[in-house]
Amino acid sequence: MIKLFSATCVVLLKVKVEGNSSQRGEAKWAYEEMTTFEFVLMLHLMKEIMLITDFLCQALQCKTQDILNTMNLVSSTKELLRKFRVDGWDALNLNVILFCKSRNIDVPDMNAHYIERGGRARHQQDKFTFQHHYQVEIFCAAIDFQLQELDHRFNEDAMELLSFASALDPRDAHEFFRIDDICQLVEKYYPEDFSDHEKLLIRMELKHFEHNVVRQPKFKQLGSISRLCQWLVETRKSETFFLVYRVVVLVLTLPVSTATTERAFSAMNIIKTRLRNKMEDEFLNDALVLFIEKEIVAKFSSDSIVDDFKDLKERRIPF
Repeated sequence: MIKLFSATCVVLLKVKVEGNSSQRGEAKWAYEEMTTFEFVLMLHLMKEIMLITDFLCQALQCKTQDILNTMNLVSSTKELLRKFRVDGWDALNLNVILFCKSRNIDVPDMNAHYIERGGRARHQQDKFTFQHHYQVEIFCAAIDFQLQELDHRFNEDAMELLSFASALDPRDAHEFFRIDDICQLVEKYYPEDFSDHEKLLIRMELKHFEHNVVRQPKFKQLGSISRLCQWLVETRKSETFFLVYRVVVLVLTLPVSTATTERAFSAMNIIKTRLRNKMEDEFLNDALVLFIEKEIVAKFSSDSIVDDFKDLKERRIPF
C-alpha cells in the first residue's frame, strides 16, 4: 500500500506540472485530498476491514457452496469485526500517524475542536473533537455498516435455514444424520413444495435413507451436497428416495451468494447482443446455461448431442 500511495502521488505531481489546464486542476485537487490525515485513515481502515472480510467474500464467490464453512465464516467475520471495533482503534491510529509523519502529512491535534474541511465553525451545530470525528464518525461507523450488512444478508432466519440444510452435508451426516433438522427444514421453509401426505412420509423415508445410504462407505467419500445430488442420480437412488432427493435439489438452490447471478448478467451481455435482441426467453436461458457451465459442456461431444436429438420423439426438424 505504501508503494502504491507513493507512486500515485508521484504521478499526480507530474500531471500537476505537465498536464493541460484541466488536468492540472484535477491533479492538484486529488493530490491535496490524498495527502490529508482523513484520507490516509480511511485508506488504512479500508485495508483492515477488507483483510477481515476477504476470506468470507472469496468463499461466497465459489460456484460450489460449502454451507457449513460458509456459516462458520459468517460468524467468525462478525466476531472479528466486533473485536476490531473494540480493540483496533489505538493500533490503527498509531499506524496512520506513523504513515503521515513518514510522508510529511499534517497530523491534527486529536483534542482540538473539529472543523469541517473548507467550512467554518459557526456553520457546525455539533461541537466535538478530531478524536471523536475520526473514531466515532469514521472508524466505528464504517465497521457498524459492515456488521449491519452482514446481519441483513445473514439474519437469524437465513442462518437457521443454512443450519438445517447442513444436515444433508455428507461430511457431517455420516457421523450424525439429523433427521429432525431435515424435517423442520421441509416444514418451515418448503411447505409449498411438499403435500401434507409427503410431509408425513419423509421422516420414514429419511430413516430408510440413513440405513441404506448414509452408512455406505461410498457416501462418506462424497465431499459436498452437490456431489451427493449427482451420486443419487448416478446410482438411481433418487428414484427410490425421491423425497430426500427433492430436498437436496431445493437446498442446492439456496441463494448463499450472488456469484451465479453476477455471472448470468455478465454472460447475458455477451449472448444477447444488438444483432440477437429478439431472442426468446427459453432459447436465451439454454444459451446462458451452456455459456456459464463451459466446463460441463466441454465434456459432451457434438455427435452425442446429435444422437440424443435423433432419439427424441417430438422434434420439429425432420431427418
